[in-house]
Amino acid sequence: MAESVRFRLALTPEQFLAYYQGTARNVVVRAEDGRRIQFPAEHLRGQVTAEGVHGLFELRFDGHHKLLDLRRIGD
Repeated sequence: MAESVRFRLALTPEQFLAYYQGTARNVVVRAEDGRRIQFPAEHLRGQVTAEGVHGLFELRFDGHHKLLDLRRIGD
């Protein structure tokens, strides 16, 4: 059964550049429920706009903590 966690993220294009170039490989965020979540930055590539990466996101993972998907669900 899939679990999910929600978090807010606000990265400028310059901040995301470190992830895109491979300098930084993981993103670490604080979930709405207080958990510290770490996931590979490559999963954000589809979320980048000219303003960077901004919004409320939901990350779904399986019982073994394998990331299933990441989607933007709000501003």
